[in-house]
Amino acid sequence: MKIVTTITDLRTELAKHRKSGKTIGCVPTMGALHEGHMALVKKSASQNDFTVVSIFVNPIQFGKNEDLDKYPRRLDADASLCAKNGAGLIFAPTMESMYSADHQTYVYNEPLQDLYCGQYRPGHFRGVLTVVAKLFLAMQPDSAYFGRKDYQQAFMIQKMVEDLNFPIKIVIIPISREKSGLARSSRNEFLSTSDRNNAACIYQGLCAAKEEYDEGEVSVEVLRTIVRGAIDHSGGKVQFVEIVSRKTLLPITGELTEKATILVAAFFGVTRLIDNIEL
Repeated sequence: MKIVTTITDLRTELAKHRKSGKTIGCVPTMGALHEGHMALVKKSASQNDFTVVSIFVNPIQFGKNEDLDKYPRRLDADASLCAKNGAGLIFAPTMESMYSADHQTYVYNEPLQDLYCGQYRPGHFRGVLTVVAKLFLAMQPDSAYFGRKDYQQAFMIQKMVEDLNFPIKIVIIPISREKSGLARSSRNEFLSTSDRNNAACIYQGLCAAKEEYDEGEVSVEVLRTIVRGAIDHSGGKVQFVEIVSRKTLLPITGELTEKATILVAAFFGVTRLIDNIEL
């Protein structure tokens, strides 16, 4: 598995494949790869002639008190996983390759960036959209692959691509889950055994709310309470449970009259987990 660390080398490598008419898929990640990431890599490999995986722990999407320094980094193991699952190249840029000392330009989505996860992680989505835009411009892929677990992130990236006319197809892959139902995340390894078991209640609560919805419950507050109750009962600390429009991602109040998604963030121990389910 070849690893390149500069945008110049990345473009040189990809130009070889683009010149021969190959389609290029990309999977942007921050590393610490797991089966969820591999589902993205496999999907890209099945739909494109060549797949590049980026591995970059993006500092500008972390807040002052978040786990940037603790975020797991294991490039060799990640590269081995990618090679086994159909990737052709790893782009692991240096900090200098991504951000010059006088970097000043950022990408914003003012209506959405301070909602839900953004409310508790100021500047997070500015960092996400900026780094993804830079990766897209560096790679110029035909398609890019993201997981549905980061629902707000995926929605905002799709909106950025539409609004700024990136000639890239965004493919969103269903959430990869552990046997318990817990959504796979690089942060799961920070959970104690008991917290990991208890955190399965997030998905259980989401499924219970969806079942009530399918049986006719349309009260936003009732559905939110079901999810909150499941997490509280298992010892988790709810950060938010919101029901949002699948068309606009804006919050829905009162009763549901359109397609919606439940978004949730909760802490088990000191580890923050997110999940969602479409209604």
